Order: sequence, then C-alpha cells, then structure tokens
Amino acid sequence: MIWAAVLAGSIGCYLLKLAGLSVPPKVLESKTVQRIATALPVALLSALIVIQTFTAGHRLTLDARAGGLAAALIAVLLRAPFLVVVGVAAATAALIRVAF
Repeated sequence: MIWAAVLAGSIGCYLLKLAGLSVPPKVLESKTVQRIATALPVALLSALIVIQTFTAGHRLTLDARAGGLAAALIAVLLRAPFLVVVGVAAATAALIRVAF
C-alpha cells in the first residue's frame, strides 16, 4: 500500500512539473506573471515561518520561538550574515526556554 502512495505522489509531481513546462512562453513573458513569480517565494516562506512560529498542533501559541524570530529579525535588519542570524535566533530561543 505504501508503494502505491509513493508511486501516485511521484506521478503527481511529474505531471505538475510537466504542466509548468507546458505553459506557453507568451504567458510567461506577461508582466503580471513575472511580478507574481517574483513575489510568490517570499510570500510562501513568510507564511511557513508564521505557521511554524505561532502554532502548536491546532492552536495558536506564543513561546520561545517568537523571541527567536524577533531576534532573527533584528539580526537581519543589522545585515548580519545568514549563519549569524540563525545562531542568534537559536540562542535566543534557547535562553528564553531556559529562563521560563
């Protein structure tokens, strides 16, 4: 049964990729499509960050992850390198968990 699900998922991914490759170039050259394609990754990543930070199961929550996110935001605004941003966020979340 598991292999049927793996096979169905693989076929679905292939068909989705094929659908993307089948879009006519005229559609892809549209300014609207280019604007959406540029903004979509940022919107999806932002949504993923919010969901992972402020939910636990099916409930909204405010815990150490929010503090880590705030520290990461400050590090980004200060133009810190990516690894420093991740380290600051992890350290802040860990300190908050230890303190409370």
